[in-house]
Amino acid sequence: MAIDPQLINQLTLEEKAALVSGKDFWYTATIDRLNLSPLMMSDGPSGLRKQDASMSGLGLKESIEAVCFPASALTACSFDRQEMNQLGHYLGKAAQAERVGVLLGPGINLKRSPLAGRNFEYFSEDPYLTGELATAYVNGVQNEGVGVSVKHFAANNRENERFTMSSNIDERTLRELYLSAFEKVVKNAHPATIMCSYNQINGTLNSQNHRLLTDILRNEWGFKGLVMSDWGAVADHTAAIKAGLDLEMPGKGDLSTEEIVAAVKKKQLSETTLDRAVSRVLAMIDHWQQQSGDPQKYDMDAQHQFARKLAAKSIVLMKNDHDILPISAADSIAVIGELAKKPRYQGSGSSHVNAHHLVTPFQAIDQARPETPYAAGYSLSQDEVDHQLIDQAVTLAKRADKVLLFAGYPEQQESEGFDKDNLNLPQSQNQLIEAVAKVNPNTVVILQNGSVLLMPWVHQVAGILETYLAGEAVGEATWDILSGKVTPSGKLAESFPQRLEDTPSYLTFNADPKIENYREGSFVGYRYYDKKQLTVQFPFGFGLSYTNFDYHDLTVSVEDKQVLVSLKVRNTGQRQGEETVQIYVGNHASHVEMAAKQLVDFGKIGLNPGEEAQLSFTLGLRAFSWFNPATENWQVDNGSYEILIGSSSQNIRLHQDISLDWTPVQPLIVNMNTYINVLVDHPELKSALDESGIGEIFDKVMTSDPATAKMFLNMPLRAATTVGVTPEQIQRFLELSNS
Repeated sequence: MAIDPQLINQLTLEEKAALVSGKDFWYTATIDRLNLSPLMMSDGPSGLRKQDASMSGLGLKESIEAVCFPASALTACSFDRQEMNQLGHYLGKAAQAERVGVLLGPGINLKRSPLAGRNFEYFSEDPYLTGELATAYVNGVQNEGVGVSVKHFAANNRENERFTMSSNIDERTLRELYLSAFEKVVKNAHPATIMCSYNQINGTLNSQNHRLLTDILRNEWGFKGLVMSDWGAVADHTAAIKAGLDLEMPGKGDLSTEEIVAAVKKKQLSETTLDRAVSRVLAMIDHWQQQSGDPQKYDMDAQHQFARKLAAKSIVLMKNDHDILPISAADSIAVIGELAKKPRYQGSGSSHVNAHHLVTPFQAIDQARPETPYAAGYSLSQDEVDHQLIDQAVTLAKRADKVLLFAGYPEQQESEGFDKDNLNLPQSQNQLIEAVAKVNPNTVVILQNGSVLLMPWVHQVAGILETYLAGEAVGEATWDILSGKVTPSGKLAESFPQRLEDTPSYLTFNADPKIENYREGSFVGYRYYDKKQLTVQFPFGFGLSYTNFDYHDLTVSVEDKQVLVSLKVRNTGQRQGEETVQIYVGNHASHVEMAAKQLVDFGKIGLNPGEEAQLSFTLGLRAFSWFNPATENWQVDNGSYEILIGSSSQNIRLHQDISLDWTPVQPLIVNMNTYINVLVDHPELKSALDESGIGEIFDKVMTSDPATAKMFLNMPLRAATTVGVTPEQIQRFLELSNS
């Protein structure tokens, strides 16, 4: 629909107030006298969760039928921009067919702690990977004429007390990690809307955070769309509109209208400021409103096949001792674990989809291998060990060449709305795995989980397959990998620690219900483990294949404000496969705390056996930058950097040192607090040292003994009087050096 730009002038104050609050759970307000139709929104990060008029807003499991795609925790492991873009296209087509104007997603908060209850809905612990995949996803959806709402802005990294808690973060960490992916999506994909989160940042509620919603989002990044609240995030609607929030969701009916009208009449809110929010609501409706009419049909079966393909490309092979996988036709197999027949294939809460066509792992396996023996081994409804079920599973395992054992978190263990307090599988599952592996070492554990878990049995089993929450095609995609129809190529988008106590935020996560102190700073995920040289169970970027890849012929060239990286990759195995090449940068130039390396680019390549291809990457300024809070800007320091090429964060195949001198050197201004090591390291200061008479004194101290010399160099100029330098000499030196 085309909206008259002058429409805002025809609206009454009451109508304006109604437009800045949702009509209900899913629609903007209707202005009948001006023929202004409502725009519908719907949850949909991993599939459309549209609720029709007969369904209650809080009915999280009541929605129309739609294809359930893999959760973001799994799709991120694809490291595949093209596939994420295609996922966006399919979601956009579904939304358009169902007359949905704005899809609420993707969620792009970082995985700061593996205990966070909503991690299944987010991409990664790494902001670069998150930003790249989210940008591709958003472009895909919006190219179908459907808007998105990128969420949850920002630093929404725990669920407990999420409506009120304050994420207390230093500025550099906030910019480099928790805002970085949002910045990339805003600048490169221009999302229709941004959804602000429930929490506070440094004591200011995000729905009322002018610095976040206006200064940074709009004035710095140039965001032109609408800012809406997460559902129920608005505490003070007037303050929120002033800060830059445009749409409260959902509305509170007449109460929402009345409070805004009253605020304007009492001059607590100017009508000009209200008009700003109204104009953005109207612009959203104008741009993203769908055609009226009944829902249209679209090809759900084709979308199901894509869900299968995407899941298979994302599943991570974690362990494959003695090439236990893929399963051969000659292998007799046994399937164990209730999750094989009752899979956990999607997240709980607002992302829950009424799946179009669920295929369970057992269904897919039994179709390929009829009459495959099965034992439950445990009950998903209880954590207690059932020894009878375990005994039945052990008896079955003894008769098979290989065991496919399905394990994972039950739905009640992780969900939106609460955080976990441990990373353990139910004891019934851990004991089952150990008992089965004891009688059959050819056991493969297939995991279904929304986030990181601990594996006390890791050395007892031959294979581990991480499927996360794989969507409605979970069974087909899992069997595609197990059978070798698809060669696994997924890479972990988060680190798997050996212990909860090893995680960076262990000391602070959920320690205080009111505040969350981000004391680990920028050392999150692999940035922490690599810097600490701490052993993990499986590192970021890790994933095995049924074939092998060789990296060689690395070339790196430094040009004006960019670094060009090129290398060749060869498939040296016997199967076709895809490999994700990861580019990291190690910063040895900046005199601030730095991770040992950070991901700055990646590329995925498919190769036939013996085939070789060249990959090229262009790294810009941001790949070498850090955010300097003192200057409120990104900074590149001159000096030494390292280009590292890896198949994971801890498996670096190639590397090369480079030197950058992109930043103009500022003249040194010497003062009383300038350290002596700085003075003697600058050749241009030698004449000033000599002419002032200080140089001779310095030389005597420097040649006395090594310990004295090191201590002397670590003193400021004002302390030079302790070795015989006079105040007059210091003053003369300052005049000469700063002239």
